Amino acid sequence: MIKSWMVIGAVTFLVAFGSSLIRPKDIKWFSRLQRPQWLTFEKLIPVIWIVVFICGAWSAYLVWEQTQNWQLMAFYLLVEVAIVLYSPVMFWTRSLRIGVAIGGLGFLLGIPLALIVWQISGWAALLLLPYLIWSPIGTYTTWEMSKLNPESA
Repeated sequence: MIKSWMVIGAVTFLVAFGSSLIRPKDIKWFSRLQRPQWLTFEKLIPVIWIVVFICGAWSAYLVWEQTQNWQLMAFYLLVEVAIVLYSPVMFWTRSLRIGVAIGGLGFLLGIPLALIVWQISGWAALLLLPYLIWSPIGTYTTWEMSKLNPESA
């Protein structure tokens, strides 16, 4: 029998894989952009996102086990899709402002999800904190990059 954690993990992995839908020329564009001097943690960003996705999936699992609520799982999925759209859409459009908008949207969706989840499970809500902490940092970094790269804003 397939366990719920397996399904949630597989869906999380498949959706997260969508962020890799970027072309080599997109990576070249992004790597040429100027970055703020304080951006010293860029090499850690993939690890940060792995932690965010694992915590999000674990949170969804805890909520599912307590509620079996499909609407909540759809809300988790919506937040994850918003997260995953950030890189490919920003790269395809070559617009840092679009990245800021998508990052902000993901954060704005994450807040009510965490508030709803808090009523169900404190642990599940705490597992959303890595995203709620990281999302504004990533969004702010993109905004700062847009000021340094007005041609790509």
